[in-house]
Amino acid sequence: MQLKYSAYKLNCIHPFGISRSTHNYYDVVYIYLEGDGFTGRGEAAPSARYEESAALILSCLKAGLKVPEVMADPISFTDVLISQCRGIKALEAAISMAIMDWWCQSREIPVYKYFGADPAKTPLTSFTISLGERNLLSQKIEEAGPYSILKIKLGLGIKKDKELITAVRAETDKLIRVDANEGWDLDSAVPMCSWLKDKNVEFVEQPFKARNIADTVKLRRVSPLRLIADENSLTAGDIESLKQAFDGINIKLMKCGSLFEAREMIKTARFFGLKIMLGCMVESSLGITAAAHLSPLVDYADLDGNLLINNDPYSGVKVIKGKLILPDRNGLGVKELSD
Repeated sequence: MQLKYSAYKLNCIHPFGISRSTHNYYDVVYIYLEGDGFTGRGEAAPSARYEESAALILSCLKAGLKVPEVMADPISFTDVLISQCRGIKALEAAISMAIMDWWCQSREIPVYKYFGADPAKTPLTSFTISLGERNLLSQKIEEAGPYSILKIKLGLGIKKDKELITAVRAETDKLIRVDANEGWDLDSAVPMCSWLKDKNVEFVEQPFKARNIADTVKLRRVSPLRLIADENSLTAGDIESLKQAFDGINIKLMKCGSLFEAREMIKTARFFGLKIMLGCMVESSLGITAAAHLSPLVDYADLDGNLLINNDPYSGVKVIKGKLILPDRNGLGVKELSD
């Protein structure tokens, strides 16, 4: 079997802003696993928040990975390749996708069937309204027309955050999920959560810095809204320590490193009675579709990274009336638009 790769630049429809950064584009790396007439595909969408980059991924790939000649089973094959990835989670995730895409194509099944997921039970996905120029807000909300849930990025201070929510509410009464991206402190979060309660907000994601568990525990005691961990929730090993501070976790393949680890996170979160959301970075339809195959197993989905770019080279999962619709094809079921 052969492992190939290529770099690609995803261009954002609008500048994508969160509390700590704004981007006009994101560099990703595509992985191709070829053998026996099948090509498995994966996507690495690294985040600077976790000290990863496309350049770091390419340096690892250029050094060469030793690929076993035969895939006896996908789990051990994944372990062999991931052990060579220098701990770069986005690269591990891409390799995991490519392996499962190849394996399930060769077995003539879709990836969701391998994981025992029912494609009829996919959740609604939210559509992200990022921080950015206020004069674009009406346009962004109009573009979110097919989606019944909006994810609003906050974290610029209580005054500006309230102004943004008020502006959104002047445009629409859709359900809102708030993501502070570690941008709040306890003094602002307590009144903010109370204020948001009457604004048709479902939950608040990652209010504080990941290291600030103590204040998260305090906020949870008084918040009328659920708190969902993102930057705190990397792998299954993190979850037990979060159960006193959060009501749920956000799983992202680019953080946890593989579809198998994501499945373990789902099992662990269920054990501790936590809600589960599947999230994403800004990714193309390749990475989003891979995550979507696990979406019937979770409570919430925030799988819209492919909807925020204008040069998606793949097609895969669709969204109809806000609901994720998995492709009815073997493997991940993605297609290159140039095909």
